[in-house]
Amino acid sequence: MRKINCFRRLRFLPFFLGVMALGTTTYASSHREAPLISNDPQADNTDLYVFRSPDDTNTVTIIANYIPFESPEGGPNYFTFGTNVRYEIHIKNKATGMADDITYRFTFSQVNQDTTTFFNIRLGKQNLKTVYTCQKSTDGGLTWTTIITNGIVPPPNIGPRSIENSTVGLGAPNYLSLMTGAIATATSGETAFCGPVDDPFFVDLAGAFDLGNFRPYGLSTTNVPKDGLARFNCHTIALKIPISMLQAGGLSVTSATSILDSRFVIGVWASASRQQIKTIATGSNPSYSGTWVQVSRLGMPLTNEVVIPVGMKDYWNSQNPANDVQFAKYFSNPELALYMDKSQYGGAVPSLNALRIQSNSLQAFDFRNTHKGLYGLKGSTAVAGTALDDAIFGTILLPDSMSPRAVDILPIFFTGVPNLAPYQLATGKPVGNPLAHGKPFINNFLPTLGDMLRLNMAVPVTPRTDPDFSSEGIIQAAALGLTSATYNTDTSLQFIPNMDGFPNGRRLEDDVTTIELQAVGGVALAAIGLWYDDYIVGVSTTPVTANLGNVLGFNAGITHNDTTFQAVFPYEQQPWRGYDYTYQARF
Repeated sequence: MRKINCFRRLRFLPFFLGVMALGTTTYASSHREAPLISNDPQADNTDLYVFRSPDDTNTVTIIANYIPFESPEGGPNYFTFGTNVRYEIHIKNKATGMADDITYRFTFSQVNQDTTTFFNIRLGKQNLKTVYTCQKSTDGGLTWTTIITNGIVPPPNIGPRSIENSTVGLGAPNYLSLMTGAIATATSGETAFCGPVDDPFFVDLAGAFDLGNFRPYGLSTTNVPKDGLARFNCHTIALKIPISMLQAGGLSVTSATSILDSRFVIGVWASASRQQIKTIATGSNPSYSGTWVQVSRLGMPLTNEVVIPVGMKDYWNSQNPANDVQFAKYFSNPELALYMDKSQYGGAVPSLNALRIQSNSLQAFDFRNTHKGLYGLKGSTAVAGTALDDAIFGTILLPDSMSPRAVDILPIFFTGVPNLAPYQLATGKPVGNPLAHGKPFINNFLPTLGDMLRLNMAVPVTPRTDPDFSSEGIIQAAALGLTSATYNTDTSLQFIPNMDGFPNGRRLEDDVTTIELQAVGGVALAAIGLWYDDYIVGVSTTPVTANLGNVLGFNAGITHNDTTFQAVFPYEQQPWRGYDYTYQARF
């Protein structure tokens, strides 16, 4: 008998030094964001989504996806949740304290109903038939209450004989009926679904990791972008939760004082944990023992993939967001900004030519990496009473003279954005004064200083049928607030379509790759009045300059999922069927 430590991913920590690890391999994917978790797909967080439910707006849906690049044809051993993994969804609804305010824990078990066959499904029986237990804690994990027992996990969508045939298969009317039948109601009132689904993420992987060599749609007719996640499935844990259950004081959304009521902000992250020791013995199943250790986590999309450097990725996965201040420097000078800067490597990546960071905004401010940004204003009367005031928030936003993006990229990822000057639209601000009060458009400020996906639950839902609904989320809301006569005539607070989009939460439709690239390219700075270099104070008649137009017109190539979404919970589409699906990218 031999004992093998499954956590080489944490080998740099003193208490794990010298212990070996055992892993399995899977396909190459952007989801495999860290070297060690790439060897453990069952515990790999792929995506996290948090949004007000479009068909039930008194609730919020949280979706945590795991297991990247599931080939629908992947038999005879199909992809499944790990039976020795703790999958958890963590929620903060107040800034006090370090522990979770609400935690949901999912654990899975399996049984083979017919050990005489090599098929996964035969004669009405399933092998690797999976059920789950959901527990809930509201005291930081000190105590747990079981709220779902023997929850059903639908089988893989193998093909028509396995799923629909009543003679040799399960005899279900269709696969969707299996999904619907697996939706559970917890004893505490939440709705849950766990099972395989279409992977809703979309991105041009080949372009992304060729040093940012994206292929914007329409740029080329010979080397068009390809959705690297198309036709692949993943496993989802989806929860639909009443807003009153998530709000710190138990308030329903009808109690909100405005559509940006700060009392309705939550922060969400997901994780997976394993026990330290895996013991393999001849002739029997492995056993597990030891302390549970976090091996994967996810809050904001793409953080570990394109912000955290490779030497820190495994360490990042092991950390609680409460410890994330140590990573602030990577957000204050994001590496991707080097490829949008002609004085660095911008000339070598022409596909990012549309994204050029402000180096002389208002003929005064340089936001290129390691330049001063707004640091020259630190401590001045100009920032008094704003979020840049040292007495309020400035020691984080203006930490030194070499962290220019601490004023925009850092708060987007680490604190959320407050409804406070200068973080209001330039609409209504005096020309050339970005520090003034403008038109409110976002408030998901929860200053826990950690990577979480933050959502203001008071913000109304943009109907998917609204002609202004956009996969560009807050970017589109800002564009409308700056340019549309419906919204840009004064500084009053009003709902602008897509204020409920990323990074105020994340909807399944949101094109987070394009949005984050535009953000690194300075679009959030421009939205609050720190215009691009080709806006000349006293000369230009409009801030909608060629540079701003280039940024707003940029896309990362793949801008939509390769299939539709469902109109009802769990909203993700049923998994691709291994027997007869086809590929079609949606741009």
